[in-house]
Amino acid sequence: MSKSRWAEAIGHMQTRVDQTLSTVKTGFPHWADSSTGKWTTTADGDWTGGAWPGMLWLLARRTGKAKYLDAARLWSSRLRPRAHLQTAFKGFGFYYGAALGDILCKDNDAALLALDAASSLKAQFDYRLGLVPLGGDAEESEDVGNSFSSIDSLQAVPLLYWAGAKTGDSSYDGIAARHTKRVLDIHMRSDGSIVQSSELNPATGKVVRHFTHKGYSDSSVWGRAQAWGLVYTAIALAHDPHEKRWMEQLIAGADWWLSHVPASMVAFWDFDDPAIPNAETDTAATAITCSALLKLARLAPTAALRAKYREAGESTARALIDNYLTTAGPNDTRLPGMLVGACFNKRRDARAQDSANKAETIFGSYYLFESLNILDGLVEAEKV
Repeated sequence: MSKSRWAEAIGHMQTRVDQTLSTVKTGFPHWADSSTGKWTTTADGDWTGGAWPGMLWLLARRTGKAKYLDAARLWSSRLRPRAHLQTAFKGFGFYYGAALGDILCKDNDAALLALDAASSLKAQFDYRLGLVPLGGDAEESEDVGNSFSSIDSLQAVPLLYWAGAKTGDSSYDGIAARHTKRVLDIHMRSDGSIVQSSELNPATGKVVRHFTHKGYSDSSVWGRAQAWGLVYTAIALAHDPHEKRWMEQLIAGADWWLSHVPASMVAFWDFDDPAIPNAETDTAATAITCSALLKLARLAPTAALRAKYREAGESTARALIDNYLTTAGPNDTRLPGMLVGACFNKRRDARAQDSANKAETIFGSYYLFESLNILDGLVEAEKV
């Protein structure tokens, strides 16, 4: 696909960003109704909050316009109350919402905020468990406490590695590497599929049980679990390319996805839902995986593998923009630039603000927007 097609899709998503900037003044965009485009917001950003300033940082870098840079700085600063919460998931918010401001725009205030959160996150590492536990403030469907982990907790990794590079303090890198290794070894099955959650013995670190917070069943493959594992392993590898075991796991996980995703290239919310093919899609999980595939296309050890994953990433992006990105054309009266078809959380015990199906999610939109900007040549995949 030509770069003009990627640029066209970026333009549609920029229109959606502009519309959101004009309508959302307080509360972070979280998910939106796919027919009206109205955002459900969270007061402090919840775990998804960094995706919104992340899109603004990308637009500031892309356009050079002060309105996007000013908005990115504003929304990044509004994440501050979450900097010291006890949750592994703040790695997502402060990497994309603040550290990305340093990476893309050399913004000093954003860097300082990200370092504050990273220092707190590093202190959450539990040496008995060998990882950063979910934490008592983690946004899950139960009181998870400090003896639970999940593949989602790899969200801690990018912020820790960025902080190590920014400060020269190798302790950040050490914690990031130990966390990555432990979480992958606990949650990746031998066939390359990934289980979402685990309970650990708080005294020994031994795995008590595997289960899921958000998938169809404890033995199923929740689409977003597979996606999180792929994208954060790719980011870890970009920082520690000598970790051959991670490369093996990343390739196994990517190949599992590619061999199980439907011909449409867009995943169902859970790969094992018996309602398939009538189950809900999850374009958010698919967009996350698109980002992971494009990163793997830069990191894989051979030219043949790099070409394979580049084509897979491009095919995934095409599927999303051709079938799930609104364009406000003659046959579509919706707002342009919405990535619809995401399944936020289907389980009945989900928090009310997360119980959205066939929706637009801010984090799904972020990962598609990132991927499109990679494909269009703005940034290199392994740099973000």
